[in-house]
Amino acid sequence: MAVAGVVGFILIFVEAMIVMYFKGYQTIEFGGLVPFINIWAMNFFLVFSFLTQLTNWYENREGFEKGEEDNSF
Repeated sequence: MAVAGVVGFILIFVEAMIVMYFKGYQTIEFGGLVPFINIWAMNFFLVFSFLTQLTNWYENREGFEKGEEDNSF
């Protein structure tokens, strides 16, 4: 979970840089602490879901390589 929190925080600034580049802005105002935390929460759950699926894929991949039976439900 800590990795998802840190990457979610970094994604805020990556997204802000992309918006500033395309719109030609010099700065972005998030509108306060609450909208900033909401964006961070959305990014956290996005990264958390990606990491969860990646972990599940990696764990199931090892079983298939060894010839074990299919345990996906």
